[in-house]
Amino acid sequence: MAIYYCIDLKSFYASCECAERNLDPFKTNLVVADSTRGEGTICLAVTPKMKSYGVSSRARIFEIPKDITYIKAKPRMMLYMKYSQKIYGIYLRYVSKDDIHVYSIDEVFIDATKYLKLYGLNEYEFSRLLMNEVYKETKITATCGIGTNLYLAKVALDIMSKHDKSNVWYLDEDLYKKLLWNHTPLTDFWRIGIGTCNRLSTINVFDMEGISKTDPNVLKKLFGIDYEILLDHSLGKEPCTISDIKNYKSKDNSLSLSQILFEDYSYNDAFTIVKEMVDVLSLELIDRLLVTNRVSLYIGYSKDLVNPTGGSKKLDYSTNLFSKLLNEVKLIFDKTTNKFAPIRRIGISFDIYNEDYELYDLFEDSNKIQREKDLEKTINIIKNKYGKNSVLRGLNFDTKANQIKRNKLIGGHNSGENE
Repeated sequence: MAIYYCIDLKSFYASCECAERNLDPFKTNLVVADSTRGEGTICLAVTPKMKSYGVSSRARIFEIPKDITYIKAKPRMMLYMKYSQKIYGIYLRYVSKDDIHVYSIDEVFIDATKYLKLYGLNEYEFSRLLMNEVYKETKITATCGIGTNLYLAKVALDIMSKHDKSNVWYLDEDLYKKLLWNHTPLTDFWRIGIGTCNRLSTINVFDMEGISKTDPNVLKKLFGIDYEILLDHSLGKEPCTISDIKNYKSKDNSLSLSQILFEDYSYNDAFTIVKEMVDVLSLELIDRLLVTNRVSLYIGYSKDLVNPTGGSKKLDYSTNLFSKLLNEVKLIFDKTTNKFAPIRRIGISFDIYNEDYELYDLFEDSNKIQREKDLEKTINIIKNKYGKNSVLRGLNFDTKANQIKRNKLIGGHNSGENE
């Protein structure tokens, strides 16, 4: 019988900040949030002690009760990545990388099947060994879901072990049906969101038992091919293994970039951001030997004052050059963007193909095209060696430009370097 672990690091970012301060996150009021973004900024994490007061892990600063005194820690993503790397290194002392799937910065799946016999431990004892080693070396508390497949391990973690004092819980298919078949809300289960729940409610299905007993043809009509995953999960089944994940080859066919602006932007100022984003994506296309023949733009407005705008444009050629892509995106921007509404969200997407499929305009100067491409390749080489801010365009120094600042962020948050 296969045994899988899903191990999560409890309140990870907040726990890292407490570890750096030699504080106990279960006794300390601390939130990780960048207060420079205003009272409306969302906390990245709060300590278990803050959660005990009813403060959500994703609360906005202004939502935290005023009578709670707490430490406000500015995000330090580079620090959290170092902790994550160290903890991954601890797992590697006991488990091959081939049996570990890194799900996120603070969560991993482990196929523990063959290691139980190797170390002469049962599923609980081996999980405790890993968790204790993590705590001993980092002061970070881990929780573990144990299951006979990946899905059950994840559900055991999310619904059971995270909320149990033991921090460990085991599920097989029989226990799953006994303990969770009638558990609500369904959104507590992995891969089930509000939209799925709403569609299920139209056929009076509100729990996993209900899903399992629904006519598969009805589910297929509601969810298409995804009904098979939903039906499997309702029965506690999951055919995918870590080996399958390792062998999976992505078939990405688009490249995209989006951002929520730090403040409301005017029409003209927003185009500065558009230019920066096209620059980033064009350099990535060149670095990955890709081209595009379709560009898409999305513009979202402040407080949803007006409906989002944007569109797509199919090109008569394929390219990865900044100058050409900017011209095409500008056509969409000029044609569709509301010139008077404050802009807060921008998204750009390119369909992608291998550079071997690049098509040229017969009336263009091929030498000029090659010179620009050589220049951008050189820019990539310099950036890859010396950092993203080592070479910049003049547009990056515009008063409303933000790419220099964003290049210092990790995952959209402060890296914490040099602080």
